[in-house]
Amino acid sequence: MAVDNALSSPLGPPACEKDAKALQFIEEMTRNTDSVQEDVLAKILTQNAEVEYLKRFDLDGATDRETFKSKIPMIRYEDLQPEIQRIANGDRSSILSTHPISEFLTSSGTSAGERKLMPTIKQELDRRQLLYSLLMPVMNLYVPGLDKGKGLYFLFVKSETRTPGGLFARPVLTSYYKSDHFKTRPYDPYNVYTSPNEAILCADSFQSMYTQMLCGLLERQQVLRVGAVFASGLLRAIRFLQLHWQELSDDIESGMLNQEITDPSVKDCMVKILKPDPELAEFVRMECSKENWEGIVTRIWPNTKYLDVIVTGAMAQYIPTLDYYSGGLPLACTMYASSECYFGLNLNPMCKPSEVCYTIMPNMAYFEFLPHEPAGFTHDSTPKLVDLADVELGKEYELVITTFAGLYRYRVGDILRVTGFHNSAPQFHFVRRKNVLLSIDSDKTDEAELQKAVENASQLLREFNTSVVEYTSYADTKTIPGHYVIYWELLVKDSANSPRDKVLNQCCLAMEECLNSVYRQGRVADHSIGPLEIRVVKNGTFEELMDYAISRGASINQYKVPRCVNFNPIMELLDSRVVSKHFSPALPYWTPERRR
Repeated sequence: MAVDNALSSPLGPPACEKDAKALQFIEEMTRNTDSVQEDVLAKILTQNAEVEYLKRFDLDGATDRETFKSKIPMIRYEDLQPEIQRIANGDRSSILSTHPISEFLTSSGTSAGERKLMPTIKQELDRRQLLYSLLMPVMNLYVPGLDKGKGLYFLFVKSETRTPGGLFARPVLTSYYKSDHFKTRPYDPYNVYTSPNEAILCADSFQSMYTQMLCGLLERQQVLRVGAVFASGLLRAIRFLQLHWQELSDDIESGMLNQEITDPSVKDCMVKILKPDPELAEFVRMECSKENWEGIVTRIWPNTKYLDVIVTGAMAQYIPTLDYYSGGLPLACTMYASSECYFGLNLNPMCKPSEVCYTIMPNMAYFEFLPHEPAGFTHDSTPKLVDLADVELGKEYELVITTFAGLYRYRVGDILRVTGFHNSAPQFHFVRRKNVLLSIDSDKTDEAELQKAVENASQLLREFNTSVVEYTSYADTKTIPGHYVIYWELLVKDSANSPRDKVLNQCCLAMEECLNSVYRQGRVADHSIGPLEIRVVKNGTFEELMDYAISRGASINQYKVPRCVNFNPIMELLDSRVVSKHFSPALPYWTPERRR
């Protein structure tokens, strides 16, 4: 389609008039970052002038930044928990927002072992949809012809529950997929999926994955991009194909759906899609029965131009495996979002994973930045928060947000580094989640939680007069799904009564029982995390670890055992000292219901 020159964009030539308008919007927002931010804060404070929380700090209807910053404190989730609990219990007064809280979005971050509840309002769906609408116009600048085929995306809903007051509590993507914004979205040739809505919305993860994979195979020649939310999710899909290609090819050959698929809406949908195709079935069998699965993505879906997955932060550990299975296809990271707020997008989505940076869109919320100092560095006073337009190149900050839905100066916990600017809008590299040690999928385990889990499991060793002398950990992503590995050095005081395999296996389960609900959901419901493993190492191993660190320049006075390791020489040292390996023998307890 020819595009009016008046709508051309500095980002590049748009693919169509609709794209031109989206790119023009990005330009307008990023050219006027500070004034847009000032306007956003004024709108939030005007809309919520009468809420209980803001009145508590005597804001008195002020909407300017100076008054807001002088009166409203910076907070963490725990500071807001009493208000959130009141809303969850059914209090419908204007506590945080003038607009009624429509539901809670459950964060992958946890508080006291339970998912955090993030309040949201219906109007936020429009804001999230707006950011989604900008992704393909940017991608079309780099990858032409995406309107000529489809996307094979593995998208899933997760379990949801209701609070005592009757509001839904569910992950942000489950909320989005179940909304009319997604279910009744208008046809867009640049955004067509192989997966029918019925398969995406099926709550049974096996039936959903099976049907989505089947549809992807049926339309293999149409697929131009393959994706999932996280890199780990796409690898689980590949593993699923490894385990179930025979049943899938049988269905394709016969045109009859596997009897394990019992969801009525999925069955009704697949009747219209699935027809006998012996030739395709034979092709799938031929490719999947080969021992070598290198490049399997492009072997089965030969027209794939890129993989659309998040590979920043903890997901970077999956890049080598994705490269192996895809034959080195480009990895596109398109947007930066969380349960608390959708933040921005990657204006160069085909860059190398190590170069991914996100442009925060100033219309999404009011953003402030807390200067982040290295561990051990302390300020004499509380550091001053910096506005979005005032961050400095090369510096690291913790993200602080104020949203339309009722979060005010809320610390998200993400550490970002400023890498550049698009117009006046800064671009950030996601460095890490603050305080997170281990992560396989959407789980986030910190040092305090790991310590508590080790202490809980070590109780089982007491009757054997044995204790854990030292420990460390790492997230093993070589297995699919990945799993936590904990290295233990034990002090056995009576070798004749040392703990046997069964006891150490139970120690693995005891650790899992102590980890947060996001981890346990990954183990039990989502099957995104494998059984926890304890590797017992020889006595003296952790002294060798210290010697190695000191040989590389660490101070003997300041050396602390790292509670998580990912440096290859250290892991090789640990693995060379392993005397036994133990795995969790069962699933930990998990239920969608929250602890009251």
